[in-house]
Amino acid sequence: LTHRDGTIKMASSQSSRNQPNILVVGTPGTGKSLTCAEVATKTGFEHINVGTLAKENSLYEGYDEILQCPIIDEDGIIDELEDVMETGGRIVEYHGCDFFPERWFDGVFVLRTDNTILYKRLEERGYSGMKLTNNIECEIFQTILEEAKDSYKAEIVFELTSNVPEDLEHNIDTIVQWIDEWKGHSL
Repeated sequence: LTHRDGTIKMASSQSSRNQPNILVVGTPGTGKSLTCAEVATKTGFEHINVGTLAKENSLYEGYDEILQCPIIDEDGIIDELEDVMETGGRIVEYHGCDFFPERWFDGVFVLRTDNTILYKRLEERGYSGMKLTNNIECEIFQTILEEAKDSYKAEIVFELTSNVPEDLEHNIDTIVQWIDEWKGHSL
């Protein structure tokens, strides 16, 4: 994967897995679900949407009235995923990343979207008020990118732009290429 300096880098110490696990994070509306679904189709990896997992298993601690969303049970999510993450070949998708064990992931991909584009996407989803404002501010202040950088080794965190359909295709190809390179380095 290409870092800002134009070089392609792999983590120096890979796990004992034969296939990597990756985490795809970003503010709602940045294209995580579509990106993950396409990467899963191209690689045969299992796509795990944490929001869906929480819903299917009732892994909630409550409901945030201000942000109009459920509060997931992070410990319950960890317990639910612990065994499946050991073998590799998983693409985990969520808005944040600071509660996942660092040992689970070999690559962390943060999708970023221009605020004007993101605002329109979120409005089309019915976001308004504090929920809309909070998510736009999250993107403006690079909250999720900083969270990823604080939670994982720098060499496994990658920032990808997700503004237009061409970006989507590029991001899918980039992640698939990264997976292929990881596999080549783990032999």
